[in-house]
Amino acid sequence: MYAYIQLLRRNPAYARLWAAQAISLLGDWFDTIALLALVARFSNGSGVAVSALLVARFLPPLIVGPFAGVLVDRLNRKLLMIISDSARVLIVLGFLLVSDASHLWIIYLLTALQFSFSAMFDPARNAILPSLVIPDDLVKANFLGSATWSVMLAAGAAIGGAVAGLFGTSTALVVDAASFALSALLIASIHIGQNAAASTAADKPAVAEPKSQMGFVDGLRYIAKRPATAATLLIKLGGSIGSLDTFMALYATQRFVIGENGTGSLGIMYAAFGLGAVLGPIILNRFNADSIRIMRRYISIGYVCITLGWFFFGGAPTLFIAALGLLVKAMGSSVYWTYSSVILQKTVPDKFLGRLFALDSAGFQLASVVSIIITGLLLDRLKDIPVQNFVIGTGIVSLIPLIVWTLALPWIERKALIERELKST
Repeated sequence: MYAYIQLLRRNPAYARLWAAQAISLLGDWFDTIALLALVARFSNGSGVAVSALLVARFLPPLIVGPFAGVLVDRLNRKLLMIISDSARVLIVLGFLLVSDASHLWIIYLLTALQFSFSAMFDPARNAILPSLVIPDDLVKANFLGSATWSVMLAAGAAIGGAVAGLFGTSTALVVDAASFALSALLIASIHIGQNAAASTAADKPAVAEPKSQMGFVDGLRYIAKRPATAATLLIKLGGSIGSLDTFMALYATQRFVIGENGTGSLGIMYAAFGLGAVLGPIILNRFNADSIRIMRRYISIGYVCITLGWFFFGGAPTLFIAALGLLVKAMGSSVYWTYSSVILQKTVPDKFLGRLFALDSAGFQLASVVSIIITGLLLDRLKDIPVQNFVIGTGIVSLIPLIVWTLALPWIERKALIERELKST
């Protein structure tokens, strides 16, 4: 903990960005439990209806993300994040219009808009980060960002559910909107001069090249010439197989029901996931020599944890064992997320970071959307099969990226060596 306090002290501009990220993510997840519970209640527990809400969170960023990446590389990254937060203030307030089952479409529409703007915020934050920290702090900064994502997922969902339960949904939504406003103010207060080691890339477009050379297709050409980079962009896709949120919602409302509409058990599961996300990189960082080669091997360890987590979760006879499975899975997810981001930041030129992080996120979104749709359809069509069987089946499928990545490592490292030689020339 002391090391991360020192990280924030050494990099004051990054400290403000991190605080803004934490608050913005809190806002993204603050309404999760309330909206999941509302959709489940208004749709009589339909798996398709719950999956539709998750699709509304993941599909728009998949569509918007690649174009957002172009904007991130062309325009002021700091301004884009402020616009993203400000737009979400108005969008979240729109949820106040929802009052009965006939308004389900409003939930889906506003959720899609909210996460479309999130798709602009995230690649901008990832692209701006290397210019706000000294090089030796890059791994720690990425871990802190990754852990914050997962902790805010858990804390945002749990706190949002508690606020909604104690004070009502309307109060929770107003607090949610205020969180985005506060995040925008924090980002506006960032001054790059606070960190002498930082470049000016955060306040300006990434490069001063002609815009004709900064399009989406140019990013694809860059990737096509660099197979090791392309493989890195598939890491988050491989780790995102399965609709965990759907299974958690069904476990909470059907198997381990605590609190109204299962909000208590859902909060416990999200909390376990958040804890695991913190533990994973903390454990491996003790042995990491800031080597990209080592990070690639840690990604295999992350995939192993994901598979084990699915099996624990699927076979859980109690809520405690289910939470343990989620903790193990989250450890693996946080590991692959952190190290894949660091690899990109260390190997990709700044002028391409926005587009590549947008594509990196798009892979995650694609796997999530496909998983959500397939899971929802299977749950509704095969209602006689226990939900835990679907979870174990997902664990079996998760062996595919583990095996492929591990076997491909020698080839990836040969290609990475060629890429380093290409970069030096």
